[in-house]
Amino acid sequence: MDSSDTSNAPSQKSLILNAVIAFLSLLLLVLLGALVTRVIYPRIENTRAEQQSLLIGDIIQLEVLNGCGIDGIATTFTDVLRSRGFDVVETGNFEHFELQRSIVISRTGSSKNARKVADALGIDEENVLIERSDDFYLDVTLVIGHDFESLNTK
Repeated sequence: MDSSDTSNAPSQKSLILNAVIAFLSLLLLVLLGALVTRVIYPRIENTRAEQQSLLIGDIIQLEVLNGCGIDGIATTFTDVLRSRGFDVVETGNFEHFELQRSIVISRTGSSKNARKVADALGIDEENVLIERSDDFYLDVTLVIGHDFESLNTK
């Protein structure tokens, strides 16, 4: 064996070890930078204000869900509600399509806004429910049932 072969092996191991150390040092710097950034700029949590702000108007934000399975029904009622001054922020499908009677669900814990939506469409007060949830950033959920033809859309 040549003596140059044995001296080359420790040099190659040293090069690999230095590359690993450099990579880990760079990774450590990135993680420290992320930590400092998180401390300086903390994550903003979205929460509903306990009191009504003076900057917020009386506009009711709601979602309209299709609970009867008729194509386009949520869009139809979205147009009706928007023409009456409601702010429909989301439309979609309910968890099933077997809902016989339309329901209005208050997400804020107060039935005042839910009753306004129900009154606008002619939904009975017995179909106004209160389900307070901090996970919703809207006031009311309207679920259209199979009784949609009897609702006030004019």
